[in-house]
Amino acid sequence: MKFDAVADAVDRALEFTVVGSFSRVGPALRRHLFHWRPPAGESVSERVAVVTGATSGLGLECATELARLGAQVILLVRNAELGSKTAARITTSTGNPNVSVVVGDMGDLASVRLAAKELARLPEVNILIHNAGSLSKDYELSAQGLERTAAVQLVGPYLLTELLHDQLRAGHARVVWVASGGMYAEPLDLDWLEDPAPDYDGVHAYAKVKRAQASLNAWWAPRLAALGITMTAMHPGWVDTPGVRQSLPTFRRLMGPLLRTPALGVDTIIWLVSSPAELTPPGTFWLDRRVRALHRVARTRRSDTDGQRERLAYYCQERSALDLLTEQAP
Repeated sequence: MKFDAVADAVDRALEFTVVGSFSRVGPALRRHLFHWRPPAGESVSERVAVVTGATSGLGLECATELARLGAQVILLVRNAELGSKTAARITTSTGNPNVSVVVGDMGDLASVRLAAKELARLPEVNILIHNAGSLSKDYELSAQGLERTAAVQLVGPYLLTELLHDQLRAGHARVVWVASGGMYAEPLDLDWLEDPAPDYDGVHAYAKVKRAQASLNAWWAPRLAALGITMTAMHPGWVDTPGVRQSLPTFRRLMGPLLRTPALGVDTIIWLVSSPAELTPPGTFWLDRRVRALHRVARTRRSDTDGQRERLAYYCQERSALDLLTEQAP
């Protein structure tokens, strides 16, 4: 008991420092403090796992690790050719032949519907990782007129999850949102989502949408839990990915060797989908295999009310045109 108290105290101190928690220092210490064990491969083996944004960075690492553990991995990607090459690469490195590709642009809702239609042929989906990301320097609109960051990382994943409802329910699925520690600097801002400000900043947009992901998870997960679907969210810490190299070069230069490897970044994702559901309560938010607070400052906490979460859910439903889809269904 005394050692557990010391370990908890060290973990809280790391979390308070931010740099110590989010950098590779965090998992290096926590692995020893909490006696991390390798993920339970038997709980993932032969399970159907869909990973979005799986051709590079965290998505590629996550898909590779799931394949290594024996899952039937489906890469949901924008580029069919790149997806096929990635699937072949994963099969070669893991020896798992059950790696396939479904084409779908998470920022184009028509493309999401086509991908969901293909995935709906499966009797069940056991794992769904919402990893696809977008960080644009300039303001861009999706095919449906949505700000692209919100389309790729919020509305598209919402629509995909809803369209795969039956498969996720049949598979007692684990659904994981891959958020970002950058969300701690931003409130839940529905006014911005509905009408992005003219002084657009891609980094702030990314953080705002990541905040919305975490808030949507907190609102939605308890409702899905009643159907046997366990939805959680996590942030991977500061990871050296192609996205960071391209969009945050100064940050990468400053952090240098303190950045996490992709393998360290996806460890908690793999742990969440391979651990017993009772250890990962729905709606929780994680870093390094431990539940974390959704807020660090009062300003963001005040924004994240039940009413605003309801408004967020309505925003996702309305922008994904789910009512229209229901009306058109035969």
